[in-house]
Amino acid sequence: MTKIDPIIAVKDVEASSKWYQSLFGFKSKHGGKEFDILVNNNDEVLLCLHKWREHEHPTMKNPAIKPGNGLILYFRTENMRLIWQNSKNINAVIEEDIHLNPNSKKEEFSLRDPNGYYLTITELHEYEG
Repeated sequence: MTKIDPIIAVKDVEASSKWYQSLFGFKSKHGGKEFDILVNNNDEVLLCLHKWREHEHPTMKNPAIKPGNGLILYFRTENMRLIWQNSKNINAVIEEDIHLNPNSKKEEFSLRDPNGYYLTITELHEYEG
């Protein structure tokens, strides 16, 4: 088995963790000022947050670089409408309102997190071949 634990660099780990918890209902598994692990209700790792410039990781040294170039954090979920409402409640920066994606034939919306990362939230679906 292989799994991936995406790690994004953020300015303020604790604030970003609270933002993601408020948006998705994630839980903090690690906590702290330098690193946090966010999990779902089944304790599966969904996203890790890492403070810029900590621990000398080569891609996390320069916070002046625009975060997320070439990256979309794409979340497939059964709770899209709840997350949509949560995004309104936390005054998230909405990039695209709910719309039908012509490729997946599923509804989705897109927003930015406090660090500028681009997120797309879509209805849960399986990828077809």
